[in-house]
Amino acid sequence: MKTLPTLILLALICFLHHSSAGPMHVGLVSEEPCCPSFTQRLIPKPKVRHVARTSNSCKTPAIVVTTVCDKKSCLDPEWRWAKKLLAEFEKATVYSKSPSAPFNTSWCERPKN
Repeated sequence: MKTLPTLILLALICFLHHSSAGPMHVGLVSEEPCCPSFTQRLIPKPKVRHVARTSNSCKTPAIVVTTVCDKKSCLDPEWRWAKKLLAEFEKATVYSKSPSAPFNTSWCERPKN
């Protein structure tokens, strides 16, 4: 009769241990995906919604630009224009999560079917 409560207790401990391990690893996951290659496409600032560096765990570092239409572009982190864009975006978001002008001021214009 003592084995059933012991098994239940052991199962509960294993479940709690397994479920508590997840949040410890959340900080290791980057919000930005890793980039397989770069582009040198100039993106107008009004179309830029977000700019960030990829995680240090990525094999190839990059600057990821997300447009108002949710398109992501990977830029070379050594490209002077990309570095300047990242610095300007960080300055525009220093006091809030939403970027201020000249970023994110355009609407996403999707082609009509």
